Amino acid sequence: MEYEEPKFFHVMQYAAAADGDVIDMVSGNPDWEPPAALRNALREYADLPPADFQYPPSDGLRELREAIAERRGVDPERVVVTNGTGEANYLAMARALDRGAGDEALLMDPVYPYYPGKTHLLGGEPMLVPTERDGGLDVDAVREAASEDTALVVLNTPNNPTGAVYDLDAVREVVGVAEAVDAVVVVDEVYDRFDLAGSFESALTLDSDRVIVTSGFSKSMAITGLRVGYGVFPEAHVDAANTRHMLVNVTGARPSQYAVHHALAETPPDYYAESRELLAERVDAFTDALDAAGAEYSRPEGAFYVLARFDGFPGTMANVKRLVDEAGVAGMPGEAFGTARDEWIRFALVTPRATEAAERLADYFADGAPETPADPR
Repeated sequence: MEYEEPKFFHVMQYAAAADGDVIDMVSGNPDWEPPAALRNALREYADLPPADFQYPPSDGLRELREAIAERRGVDPERVVVTNGTGEANYLAMARALDRGAGDEALLMDPVYPYYPGKTHLLGGEPMLVPTERDGGLDVDAVREAASEDTALVVLNTPNNPTGAVYDLDAVREVVGVAEAVDAVVVVDEVYDRFDLAGSFESALTLDSDRVIVTSGFSKSMAITGLRVGYGVFPEAHVDAANTRHMLVNVTGARPSQYAVHHALAETPPDYYAESRELLAERVDAFTDALDAAGAEYSRPEGAFYVLARFDGFPGTMANVKRLVDEAGVAGMPGEAFGTARDEWIRFALVTPRATEAAERLADYFADGAPETPADPR
């Protein structure tokens, strides 16, 4: 089986090779400082004895799993520490598709592109389900799409790319639909610290054996390179998930787990509040400039992405490359996120140049969409 390279890498490579100055609004790499306690813990780690440079337990350092469990209100035995939230999603989706309950995965559209990619990797069939205009869950659409072939439903809240925060009652209804067709619901909550509207409620509060929640620290602690994520599995799925984790990775990295554990214990709430305030300011400045550009956009309730649509300038890969070359701004084509927003372009606000990028877009679209170049043939 052949797998398509994620479009993220293609756009980033194109922008990096561009001649002029290009503002990267493609990657989701936070640009602010990680917690001070995390830096200190990494320094301390260098002086630990040789035993601390060997394999940690496959399911993660016990003290880290206990800290995660305390924060999420679950038993530590349900927590599996993974190599980023990406692996946690892979393990969770595998559990749903390995049960012999069908091979269909319902994915909300717009969709984070790695979900359909992982579905194919695991031998499943993705089905895109439309969401509400604001990106919220359309429970009726989920109910209509669900069938006896449905083994998996994937939700992401706060959402990438729409910024929507799913209403917990809607999530509860989706779990009910899943129960009726013998499906598992995987809820990716990696952006839970970036609840800009104050409305996020975790699916773990539903206390359902149909729900697997995944998350991690790449975004919330600005440490995408340290690769520490986790899954909270119902008891019936923990052993199988950890076995697959062991076979694929053996275990995660001990130094990064050690550092994250210390950061969880010692980082004050103000750290997370300051990053939310920073993002809220960027949302205001960016959307003000989009207003000046005459763009339609979704104002995020959470996470740190803005979807924008410029009249007469659909979100194709070709137009994204034009923005790189002609406006000096790199975004992601809407067509990369399914079918629902293929006219749109996604911008990540994790750059100190977000306002400058928006001003470039406003200037570029000041007189409407630029003319499409004639076909040189």
